[in-house]
Amino acid sequence: MNKNTVSVVIPNYNGEKLLEKNLPYLLKAKENPANNIIEIIIVDDGSIDESTKLITKNFPEVKLIKHKINRGFSAAVNTGARMTKGSLILLINTDVIPSVNFLEPVFKHFDNDKVFAVSLHEEGFGWAKGGFYGGFIELSMGEESASSHHSFYVSGGSGVFRRDYWMKLTGMDEKLFSPFYWEDIDICYRAEKRGYINMWDPDGKVVHHHESTVSKFPKSYVGRIRERNQLLLIWKNIHSPKLIRNHIAGIFRRVLRHPGYIRIVLMALGRLGIALKERKKEIKLSKVSDEAIFMNFR
Repeated sequence: MNKNTVSVVIPNYNGEKLLEKNLPYLLKAKENPANNIIEIIIVDDGSIDESTKLITKNFPEVKLIKHKINRGFSAAVNTGARMTKGSLILLINTDVIPSVNFLEPVFKHFDNDKVFAVSLHEEGFGWAKGGFYGGFIELSMGEESASSHHSFYVSGGSGVFRRDYWMKLTGMDEKLFSPFYWEDIDICYRAEKRGYINMWDPDGKVVHHHESTVSKFPKSYVGRIRERNQLLLIWKNIHSPKLIRNHIAGIFRRVLRHPGYIRIVLMALGRLGIALKERKKEIKLSKVSDEAIFMNFR
């Protein structure tokens, strides 16, 4: 018998239409006792649409927490996670539709004490791969398959996380990565460096329409934030002297080929102090080498 209970956390920013369309699917899944969902928490991150009125009026069974101002994805997730009561935290975006028994296949993975998190199977997407090439982390995807697989990271938009490990890892790094991107990769990589593992399950099925908040921002801005945050993740979490040398050389090569990249580097340098402070802490807590982690995904 499954002993785990699930608290759902949904970050929301101007997602009125998506909530109206997709939240009923999650409520239906909650009615299935096999999913063991004990609560649904929506953290509204300073929306200026009618999101909060919709939730209060149409979905009174949902617990609503409001940020007075927009603080970004990580902050919204962390606020919700702190309020959870379940042994597992399900992070799900407003544009994700779960199947009626989507959590039932996931629980078995948490019988293994080493498992930190499990990525749900977004239709059309496989498990996450990560490599270190040319001085940078390259993300790619393994094939969809009928068996579960070790995953480089678990999506912050459709993933299940062990709550007590989440708290040990102090949640997502909102100071470094706000407003969005790479925060889920960061917490999963830190978990791997402590000796935990992340998994992908083929039977925990959801559909992700990718209509999220990020798509409402200019593409150029989103691209710059994504690239800046990759640098910050490397500066914080890659401790191998060899890989860091490769990274420094890679930055110089990239700037020479694409002079506009210097803007990204300068953006990241603006948060260097935060990154170095966290880096010092992570070096003390790490048990597994960077090379060993990347070797798992060749």
